[in-house]
Amino acid sequence: MHLELLIQGLIYGSMYAVIAVGLTLVYGLLRILHVAHAGLFALGAYLGLLITNATGSLVLGMLSSAALVGVGGMLIYRLCYQPILNRPPHVALIASIGLFIAMEEIFRLIFGPYGLTFTHAPLQAIVQFAGITLRQVDLAIVAGSLTLLGGLAWLAHKTRIGVAWRATVDDPQMAKSFGISVLKVRYLNFFIGSALAAVGGIYVSLLSNLVEPTMGAVPSYKALAIIVLGGLGNVAGTLIASLVLGVVEAFGTIYVG
Repeated sequence: MHLELLIQGLIYGSMYAVIAVGLTLVYGLLRILHVAHAGLFALGAYLGLLITNATGSLVLGMLSSAALVGVGGMLIYRLCYQPILNRPPHVALIASIGLFIAMEEIFRLIFGPYGLTFTHAPLQAIVQFAGITLRQVDLAIVAGSLTLLGGLAWLAHKTRIGVAWRATVDDPQMAKSFGISVLKVRYLNFFIGSALAAVGGIYVSLLSNLVEPTMGAVPSYKALAIIVLGGLGNVAGTLIASLVLGVVEAFGTIYVG
């Protein structure tokens, strides 16, 4: 039983990591608590579900959703955050909260107040592993999260883009003096972070087979708690905090209720 709870906690922790790392990337670069990240999470879930239902391909639904939501994140930076970067941090926070609330209402108007489901929910087959019963979606979430986070680590540490990215986070003015385009780095940051939010939204929709307008609310609270627990702007700390929260939740549902 304890092993099963541990595995379940790690599954949820890996899902939280994908959601929270995108939030950490934005905070690390701009020192903005990007609450609207939760709206992009829900948008990704909606797009992933609709495209999957229309095409029958979960892979196409996930890739298309991540790309579209990534572009949406860039637009949010350009239209919402860039004009107020010189203002006090609470101005961007208020704008982000307002944008998230507006996105929830837009989803309600466009998609209706009730939840949508997959026509044929993917990856629901049962898998037996070491006497533990899992679904294919559980394994897919762990494998997908490891792949995405591993790719992000490779990009950050093994490429010129990653060097520019980390230099901009550490010292934007110095990075600019060396010819790094801070604006391009910020756009890339929002694209990647938003795409990760979309993937996280699809993960949740696969686990529950439900997408509804307010689905971003609870993950946003958890993600904010995770990035604070992990050290604001600390990617490694965010990953550890995500796994800790997942395991605590798994055991807490049994021993706390």
